[in-house]
Amino acid sequence: MMATLLYLHGFNSSPNSIKAQLMREHLEQHRPDIELVCPQLAATPAAAWAQIASICDQLNTPFGVVGSSLGGFWATRVAEHYGVRAVVVNPAVNPHILLADWLGEQENPYTGERYALDRQHMAELAELRVNEPCCLERIWLLQQQGDEVLDYREALDYYRFARVCIQKGGDHSFIGFQHYCAQIIRFLQL
Repeated sequence: MMATLLYLHGFNSSPNSIKAQLMREHLEQHRPDIELVCPQLAATPAAAWAQIASICDQLNTPFGVVGSSLGGFWATRVAEHYGVRAVVVNPAVNPHILLADWLGEQENPYTGERYALDRQHMAELAELRVNEPCCLERIWLLQQQGDEVLDYREALDYYRFARVCIQKGGDHSFIGFQHYCAQIIRFLQL
C-alpha cells in the first residue's frame, strides 16, 4: 500500500526549499513507494490552514507530516487534528509573536508573490496555535541551537514531552538535514 509524506514549508518559502528538495530526492532514490505531497502554501494563516486541512481530508493513504519553521507549527496542528505522526524541524512555536515584527508588505523570494501581513493574520495564528498538544508522543523535534531566526529554547519547552534531537551549532536551515531523511521515514512509520 502506498503511503504519503506531507511536507510543509516555512514562512516565505516553497516546495523548492532545500529541505523539501532533499526529502524529494531521498524518496525518489530509496522509497519510491511513498508519495511526497509538498504544496505551495497560501501566504496568510487562515488560508494556509484551510489548504492543509483540505489536503489531509482528501488523502486516501496512511500519511505522516514533516514541517520546517512555520511548517512545524502547521505539522503540529496536523498531528493533533488527524492523529498522525509528525517531524518538526526548527519549528516556529509562537509565530503570532515572531511574525508581529514582519507586518506590512512581503514578497516570497521563491515565488515572487507579493502580499501584506497584518494584525488580523497574527490573530489567526494565535487562534490556530495548539496551546496544549495531546499528540507529543507522535512528534519528533529536530532542533539546532544555532538557529538564528527562532529561540531554540521555546521549542525545547513546548515539545519537552516529544522525542527530541537537539544539536549544538547549525542554523535555521538545519544543516545536515539529508542525514535524517531515512530516520524521519522510520519515525513516521511510512
